[in-house]
Amino acid sequence: MMDREKGRKDHAPLYEALYQYKSSRQASFHVPGHKKGRAYAPHGGAGFLEQIMEADVTEITGTDDLHHPEGIIRDAQRLAAECFGAEDSFFLVGGSTSGNLAMILTVCAHPGDILLVQRNVHKSVLNGLMLAGAKAVFLQPQLDEGSGLATAPAAEAIAAALAAYPAAKGVLITMPNYYGMGTDLAPLAKVCHRHGVPLLVDEAHGAHYGQHPQLPASALASGADVVVQSTHKMLAALTMGAMLHVQGPRINRGLLRQRLAMVQSSSPSYPVMGSLDLARRLLHMQGAAAFTAGLAAVEALKRGLAELPRFGLLHPQEQQRDAAAGAASAAYTTQDPFKVVIYDRTGVLSGYELQRRLEACGCIPEMSDDRYVVLLYSLGSTEEDTRHLLAALAHISVEKANAQPLPSAKANAVSNPGQSSPAVKNEKSDFVEFSTWNNFAGTDFSEPVSFNLIPLKPDEVEAVSLQSSSGRIAAEMIIPYPPGIPILYPGERITETAACGLQGLAKAGAKCQGAQDPKLGTILVYKTPEQENME
Repeated sequence: MMDREKGRKDHAPLYEALYQYKSSRQASFHVPGHKKGRAYAPHGGAGFLEQIMEADVTEITGTDDLHHPEGIIRDAQRLAAECFGAEDSFFLVGGSTSGNLAMILTVCAHPGDILLVQRNVHKSVLNGLMLAGAKAVFLQPQLDEGSGLATAPAAEAIAAALAAYPAAKGVLITMPNYYGMGTDLAPLAKVCHRHGVPLLVDEAHGAHYGQHPQLPASALASGADVVVQSTHKMLAALTMGAMLHVQGPRINRGLLRQRLAMVQSSSPSYPVMGSLDLARRLLHMQGAAAFTAGLAAVEALKRGLAELPRFGLLHPQEQQRDAAAGAASAAYTTQDPFKVVIYDRTGVLSGYELQRRLEACGCIPEMSDDRYVVLLYSLGSTEEDTRHLLAALAHISVEKANAQPLPSAKANAVSNPGQSSPAVKNEKSDFVEFSTWNNFAGTDFSEPVSFNLIPLKPDEVEAVSLQSSSGRIAAEMIIPYPPGIPILYPGERITETAACGLQGLAKAGAKCQGAQDPKLGTILVYKTPEQENME
């Protein structure tokens, strides 16, 4: 156990050691080769990076080892576990991606192991399945009919899938989604534990959850066994700084440590790790007060939006208020106040176009889809940021709308995101024609889908136009980024809905990773004897 001095919340053992190293006059006879940035001195210095380089150290005496921590890194991780309510916490220098890979490789320890997976997961989850040689049973996420956006699977769907596949090694869920939307994870954890399997949660966008009364409960507090958080997204660490938290008896800690060593660099970034320690200390010391300024900035935006009726705001209370009219509220019961999701009520500006106009005014959103723009606030946001944003929105609001309303809004212009329409189906709503977050399994749960690392042979595939891709089998992964949710994965049959949606993404100029043709003019599909004969 840590002694009383090392266990203080105001202590940041790793960060403080790096600061001491930076200030020392020791001669370096170890990597890195820039030698505290001095390699750049004859050439005018390293500019703003120089101070970071001065603290860029490696595993030398006194700095500990991430993969076998016995000193300051061990102490920093223990303080993180205390702060976030875990039994064990691990620093990640490869973002949530490395955490997702490690937890899948830990739970799916043998090729062919089955994991129940929410269908609309981050690409790193599918990559983890490939590395593990695992089989995924994809779970249908629930659809919030008011917004047309997917959240998480229902507890009943998880229970049915576990009954159908009792050999499953666990369940992996994403919460919250990229829009800050969520639901209660506790029933999902109870179902998993009743069947003796762990609940794994990709909580990349929820590192701040549970730290303020206005924030939703954290996945750990809801009973999750393994939780991965991007500390750099919603808290104050450097980019790529993340954490993995564990609790309960269902996870093999020794195997997890070995898997983490596999997927993380043997030369981890000490500035990134130091920033994790510092971000934890800020939160540990200030508690809920750390979010006061950011929440005040959000409230100022809401007041300002009330004076700009052209722009709507996504919020779960509106769905709940309209439940009597038929809107489904169970799929969407929590909203991260720091994820402000707006849209053009007139339907004239798509989310993509609204984002472009905001950027032209010097406001850079997190992401957009065909309907919504996601604005990310945090504990570092200020009311000055909000004033800038409101000025931009006011300018956009009074612009002459030369374009016609979007097709999805012509029949029923959006005046309230909580209003639902009888025309709303499971694949789309009146409000989102095609969201890069939405991806459905088609049924409550799929049959097991095998993943592996076997490369494709050139004579097994061909490139076809999106217009002629419906019914074919995808041979590549199509990943709009952000948010990094694969729309298709190799081996999946391309539905007409998916083909039309991809055409919409291509027309909107969405950025896609994984595609051989990044502009989505064509898509790679498997050849089949039947199709070859037809040609």
